[in-house]
Amino acid sequence: MLAAMIKAICAAVLVTACAMTAPAAAAPAPNADCVPATAPPPDSAPPTSVDTLRQAYSCILDNYYSGPVMDSTGLLKSALSAYTRHLLRYGTDRADLRLPALTGNRDTDWTAFAKALGTGDPGALRAAITGMVAGLQDNHARWIAPPPPPAGGPTGTGIVGASAQQGDGLDPAARPPLYITRVLPGSPAAKADVRPGDILVKVNGVPTFIGDTINQGVPGLLAAETVRLTLKRPTTGRTRTVSIKQGPLTRQPSEVTTKPLPGDATYVRLPGFFKGAADKVIAALRDKPKAVVLDLRGNGGGSPHEVTRLLGAFAHGKITSYFCPLKGDCVPNRTDDSVPLLGSRLIVLTDRACASACEDFSAAVKDNGLGTLIGTRTAGAVSGPGKAYLLDDGSVLLLPQVRHLGPAREIIDTVGVPVDHHAPMTALDLATGRDPGVAKALSLL
Repeated sequence: MLAAMIKAICAAVLVTACAMTAPAAAAPAPNADCVPATAPPPDSAPPTSVDTLRQAYSCILDNYYSGPVMDSTGLLKSALSAYTRHLLRYGTDRADLRLPALTGNRDTDWTAFAKALGTGDPGALRAAITGMVAGLQDNHARWIAPPPPPAGGPTGTGIVGASAQQGDGLDPAARPPLYITRVLPGSPAAKADVRPGDILVKVNGVPTFIGDTINQGVPGLLAAETVRLTLKRPTTGRTRTVSIKQGPLTRQPSEVTTKPLPGDATYVRLPGFFKGAADKVIAALRDKPKAVVLDLRGNGGGSPHEVTRLLGAFAHGKITSYFCPLKGDCVPNRTDDSVPLLGSRLIVLTDRACASACEDFSAAVKDNGLGTLIGTRTAGAVSGPGKAYLLDDGSVLLLPQVRHLGPAREIIDTVGVPVDHHAPMTALDLATGRDPGVAKALSLL
């Protein structure tokens, strides 16, 4: 479930970073540097090698936001730590493998490091790249593994939303229970009568909460080919156990949905700031209602351009955020004043799964007094927009090149945007079709 959500988010980021209508890119030749990904990765590429790890190491130092001032020894330490954990897990640890003495010179240190690795184990090398990127502690820095061979479409259980979702991970501040928020129609989960609102008590016999602490191992358990779920239905209190085997899924395109609300208001759900999203919302509001309830719950982000364009329908001449380089002045982003003003009152619904560009939009609304925020604090996952780089094994590095600040020059990353009115969704609300966020919005209107 959550593993599939993370893959989908990574794929969406890659679609934004690469021109997906272009032919597949050729991976860099061995011993070459990483190159900007201007097209999808190739369908086939050599296996991950020590040189792939070198490309990732150099790519981070050359292209990451703080790469030029980064301690390169920290990258190598993170890489070897993850590499050895992989060897231990599979019982293949090496008596001769240890971190060589490092000097801080990126080139001589890499030479010593590569000599210690030898030919390298491909699985452990992939773990090393993952560990190196994780060591940056940046929620917008990612390594996307080489894509598997085409197999006729996506597969999974069809459970693609959970209450503890925070950006593309689990919210450590989540409180029990963990419940399902979205199930794809026609999926294996739907056929097993799994519904939004069903509480996930256990996954493969493992509790989803240990006391009041979310079990961070849940995504890994849910990624199994067959998953055994202990579910509690909030409307009846009945608990049951079902086994779900992954199967084919129907692709669900991102769509803007609307419905009328009382008092000449329009509800608009925007699942992501995908290409063309702003114009779709604006077109849906062409009748210029008195109020717009914009539902951004579960919106994992997307294009900053779509953010400024949609904000231009509600205000002109406003700074929406700042992009700040490592050195020099921050660059302000502004509303797209070419968009005609709607003149509608704006209410925005947010939650902990509202991340990245979604938080960019929410902060601009709050700081500029453009509307009211209802729901829960956003994810706090908006470090900065990234650029994609292709490695020789067909994998992709996503590295932020600037840092994001809100309109008031505040840091939103790791903190989130607070709401004006707290209105969280519960499992019972979801199971019975109630929506406290919309209810609160209507009370304000």
